[in-house]
Amino acid sequence: MADFFDRLDGKHIAMIEQQPVFFVATAAQDGRINLSPKGYDAFRVLTPTVVAYLDLGGSGNETHAHLAADGRITIMFCNFQQPALILRIYGRGRAVLPQDEEWEALAAQFTLLPGTRQIFVIDVDSVQTSCGWGVPLMTLESERNTLTKYHANADPEAWAAKVSTRISSIDGLPTRATDRYIAGGPGAHSN
Repeated sequence: MADFFDRLDGKHIAMIEQQPVFFVATAAQDGRINLSPKGYDAFRVLTPTVVAYLDLGGSGNETHAHLAADGRITIMFCNFQQPALILRIYGRGRAVLPQDEEWEALAAQFTLLPGTRQIFVIDVDSVQTSCGWGVPLMTLESERNTLTKYHANADPEAWAAKVSTRISSIDGLPTRATDRYIAGGPGAHSN
């Protein structure tokens, strides 16, 4: 049976902090539904009603396009250990890019990773928990470092040129490209 809450509580936050992966779902009115898995230490609970996650450059920028067009977003966490639990955060989100005024304060909440493109900020509308009894028990072997390694070895000018051309989603919705390369690593913001 599902339970709904209007904000995250201490038990929710503790569960979120233990999860090595989360899932992000967005959609615009006339387009595909986008569902993406996310790893790394990239999710933050800023307040019980505001969460954020660090986004690295990848194969597309669908979440950005959908949030600009519609704003709706669902974040899902599954506890692959005990106790069984699924937690969904329903909200409205927006992208904050390095060139935006609020970037510095927001980025200070994260350890920036190579290839950081933007941070998504989500205002929580509601939180849902459900049993998760059908979710398997699994253990984490390790983080996959392929994406951060790729970005760490990228030429900053070539990277910036590449992302500057990614100004629309696969359905043709507009996005804003970052105006700078974030290398991450030493000297980057940390929490």
